[in-house]
Amino acid sequence: MAGALAAPGVRAAHTVPQGKAEHCVMLWLGGGMSQIDTFDPKPLGDAKAKKAGGYYPSIDTAVPGVQVCEHLSKTARLMEQVTAVRSLHHDVVDEHAAATNRMHTGRPTSGTVTYPSLGSIVAHERGAAADGVPAYMLIGYPNITRGPGFLGPQAGFVYLTDIESGPAGLARPDGLGESRISRRENLLNSVRKGATERFGSDKRFRDYDTALEESLRLAGPDFMNVFNLDDESADLRNAYGSEFGQRCLLTRRLFQAGVRFVEISYSDNFKNGTGWDTHNDGQLNQHLLIQDLDAALSTLMTDLEKHGMLDKTVILINSEFGRPGGFDSGGGRGHQSKTFTNVIAGGGLSHTGAYGVTNEVSEEIVENPVSVPDFFATALAALQIDPSKYLYDGDRPVPITDMGKPIEKLFG
Repeated sequence: MAGALAAPGVRAAHTVPQGKAEHCVMLWLGGGMSQIDTFDPKPLGDAKAKKAGGYYPSIDTAVPGVQVCEHLSKTARLMEQVTAVRSLHHDVVDEHAAATNRMHTGRPTSGTVTYPSLGSIVAHERGAAADGVPAYMLIGYPNITRGPGFLGPQAGFVYLTDIESGPAGLARPDGLGESRISRRENLLNSVRKGATERFGSDKRFRDYDTALEESLRLAGPDFMNVFNLDDESADLRNAYGSEFGQRCLLTRRLFQAGVRFVEISYSDNFKNGTGWDTHNDGQLNQHLLIQDLDAALSTLMTDLEKHGMLDKTVILINSEFGRPGGFDSGGGRGHQSKTFTNVIAGGGLSHTGAYGVTNEVSEEIVENPVSVPDFFATALAALQIDPSKYLYDGDRPVPITDMGKPIEKLFG
């Protein structure tokens, strides 16, 4: 019981698992990935007859006894480096905004505290892996759930929505020569110097000036060259596939440059008409999304392995919630947070192909339930961050994962 009485910020007496990873990429499948149609397949159902069950046949994987949907055929061959956490759950209302917040911060929405996202926690705890690059990058549209919360702007993200032009606001206009850039920077430095003399004691000004300094550094050619995907072979780019796949390729380059955490939003919502929110007709062409994910994920894993980076990179597949085994009136599936699947891969962990067991229609947990804080704790421990420590909102101690515990089997 000694560990239970430890003061905030003091490691508990029991041993906390710790991995060896240096980077993390989170593939955000906004809308709610259907676990029964991807990584937790079950016997086939029938949408027309309203018979609960899977929508696609399942196939064997490289891990004996573990199956996945037939449209994950490339990933299936790599499942020895993957764990589908099939028994994840939370109790937030099955609504996108609230669940998105929960699955980014690990907490329910609070009226008094703005909690940091997982990416910001990693940025705060580990910083960038090299000088001159941001610790945390978002490839997708920004919102508060992805942000630093009470950790402040230094744990925030740099974002981009166009992988060709790079981060928003950092790309220099065409035709702007070095002499003009130098003159503009000299003028800006004069303005900043005067402002510092007047407002240097104001924390808001200091935070803004720090962000400005970082943006000037990132706008230079050393960092912006990372976004030139034409440096990669046509064969590799084709293997990665769609826009989502190209974002995964860019992420490998960002990690090589020293970025610590990248979130990639899957935003090709019209490939099946609805994205991962597969109500009604979205279910009919869900396989297009799954095949796209399969190509991007498998190529990312093999590409990281080729560069000696897979054991140093934690790959997460995250989504608001899952879907029930039954079908709605339009032949699609509703929302389900009481049981769903997230995925963790790479990172040098002792992967099992799958962890946790659900019932015959993937609507109830049968073995090894995993809370959202537990999932976060697993990712943090893999990244050499103590999941039992406390952060501080001012002088208020806040558990880093809401008391989550890592899945110890993955650290065997």
